Amino acid sequence: MRLGVLDVGSNTVHLLVVDAHPGARPLPAHSHKAELRLAQLLDDDGSIGPDGIDRLVTVVHEALQAAEDKGVEELLPFATSAVRDASNADDVLTRVRDETGVELQVLSGEEEAKLTFLAARRWFGWSSGKLLVIDIGGGSLEIAYGMDEEPDAAVSLPLGAGRLTAGWLPGDPPEAEDVRALRRHVRTEIARSVGDFSRFGAPDHVVATSKTFKQLARLAGAPGSAEGLYVQRELKRESLEAWVPRLAGMTAAERAELPGVSEARAGQLLAGAMVAEGAMDLFGVERLEICPWALREGVILRRLDHMGPA
Repeated sequence: MRLGVLDVGSNTVHLLVVDAHPGARPLPAHSHKAELRLAQLLDDDGSIGPDGIDRLVTVVHEALQAAEDKGVEELLPFATSAVRDASNADDVLTRVRDETGVELQVLSGEEEAKLTFLAARRWFGWSSGKLLVIDIGGGSLEIAYGMDEEPDAAVSLPLGAGRLTAGWLPGDPPEAEDVRALRRHVRTEIARSVGDFSRFGAPDHVVATSKTFKQLARLAGAPGSAEGLYVQRELKRESLEAWVPRLAGMTAAERAELPGVSEARAGQLLAGAMVAEGAMDLFGVERLEICPWALREGVILRRLDHMGPA
């Protein structure tokens, strides 16, 4: 069957269309993206303003049209951190439902971490042993650890690259004092969760998902996306530590000129790099591997599991 997963994230609204059957690998058929940056459209009271809601409704309409054009049989719509944390989340969801007919499922941070973990486990398989999975989104950081498809520990922290950029790094390039303050904040938040994971022992394999990690790995010399999904891509902490001060001294426009860095994400790349560096340092990770699958694939896999054998 042809499934569509509609991901209303903190940075983008992304429709991924796949041909999927229970027991088979989902095959991508179409991708439709719109940059929305909801995490950066919050008003002072933490609500998504009228303009932001109007833009969201418009983008969801466009995604629905794309889904219809591509023959999607079932749509799986969900929202993550930006909608979940908005003070007017219920109003936003009601507007979207009333004007588009789409009932967005708001995933909790823990659900997000678990579904991302499921996708990574399926991608790397049982031979990868105990997995530690790290995902940096626009609004939150998810970390999960385990041996099975259901992680033993999973947390979500308000350390998304878009959220931190808007709240902590107003300058372009940012002031050194602001960078130091953000570094302290990031490491304090992550450190609170390290103990929840350390009692399970060291992981056999550490993997990361998300656009932020893909861009950081590309900066560190990993192959570009044109070389395909199955090329191994890794990020070493040593390389990341060298890049963070360089990124801190650049404007967003200068970062956008770097290999693999999109103009839309360049402004928040420094904050994302600082979160990645903090997580790798505090969890004692020297290197990690980039996983092509993430939350959207996890949502699809869970739906296929519930369908049972064909």
